[in-house]
Amino acid sequence: MLGTGVVGRTIGSALTEHGHRVCLGSRTADNLTAGEWVASAGAGASQGMFADAAEFGEVVFNCTPGVVSLSVLATIPADALAGKVLIDVSNPLDFSAGFPPLLSVAVTDSLGEQIQRASPEARVVKALNTLNADLMVRPSALAGRHDLFIAGDDDDAKEQVRTILAEFGWDLRDVHDLGGIAAARGPEMYLPLWLQLMGALGTAAFNVHVVREVPPSG
Repeated sequence: MLGTGVVGRTIGSALTEHGHRVCLGSRTADNLTAGEWVASAGAGASQGMFADAAEFGEVVFNCTPGVVSLSVLATIPADALAGKVLIDVSNPLDFSAGFPPLLSVAVTDSLGEQIQRASPEARVVKALNTLNADLMVRPSALAGRHDLFIAGDDDDAKEQVRTILAEFGWDLRDVHDLGGIAAARGPEMYLPLWLQLMGALGTAAFNVHVVREVPPSG
């Protein structure tokens, strides 16, 4: 797990609850936030630097803020990620000019694509970036069906991601494969609308559902 923020800790806790071992990675080996998480997460939880977490994991989650994701990946030896599924949960939100944030990359490129180019030996899958941390791992907190989007160049990697999502309780009928990693542009560009919806609704506990036209019978 790369990143000690709310998203990293929330996903990490959910994984340990499902019996996985998780190393929470940060810039320093003795990160206090990571240490507190290890103490609360219990068996299967550990901490280390970003490179330690990447080396430890069979599947690696990038939960770092999007504006630093590439610099974080630059601290990790390429062989630590070679062949591994790298689930990119980050968003390219740039708060340097205040709120609401701008997108640091959009339309012709995406952070997911940049991460794949920076880590060519990894199998990057964009996922879980369009909703808040609690819903990522507990979709049943919302009544009814709601949707999630994934994108990546490797079909086997996406299938591994779907397996993890099913453990979290996602109905796989509602996990939509958008195609290759270039399709990460859409979910990332949804974030400005997500932020506006959060303000309008007064809560981050929401998601979207795609309603399809029912084909005529017969």
